[in-house]
Amino acid sequence: MFAALTGAGLSAAAGLNAYVPFLLVAIVARFSDVITLPASFEWIESPWAIGGATLLLLTEVVLDKIPAVDSLNDIVGTAVRPTIGGVVAAATSSAGTLDNSTFMTENPWISAIGGGLIAAVVHAGKASARPLINTASVGLGAPIVSTAEDVSSIGLSLIAIFIPVLVIVALAVLAWVMWRLIRRVRRYGRRRRDAEALV
Repeated sequence: MFAALTGAGLSAAAGLNAYVPFLLVAIVARFSDVITLPASFEWIESPWAIGGATLLLLTEVVLDKIPAVDSLNDIVGTAVRPTIGGVVAAATSSAGTLDNSTFMTENPWISAIGGGLIAAVVHAGKASARPLINTASVGLGAPIVSTAEDVSSIGLSLIAIFIPVLVIVALAVLAWVMWRLIRRVRRYGRRRRDAEALV
């Protein structure tokens, strides 16, 4: 059960920023006993994977703060985020030290599909909200929202790895915040269009 919660939390975090949960799993697996990755996923903790993920994370952090470029980044993220979400979910759900579940160890594809779907749903919410936010805020909201997404991805990843029982609460809060944000931005956009129509 905890492994499934860890995988779900990491997948949702990947929907916001693919490289944060990947990098945290890699570092925790390499430098601690909290996560022991199965042999088929040991490549995640290799220096090459950690270095590559670090470079991609820095690139994502910069690009995602620039209006219009963030939407192009989200187009690329449509393939990347669900894939990474599936990989980190499969790697951690099949990690023997989390639940000792032989079923999950022998069938990591189940977690990969579930993780990919969770990451895709979160990514879809993020990708659909960002153009609305950019339009409503004339681009000023992009760096603020992007920073909030990065911080949320870090927090959700840490919760998923170290306190998986809280993942359900964290996912509920994330869904509520995204729903409220999208509603508020749409309402602001309608008011702005109505005001422009009166002029």
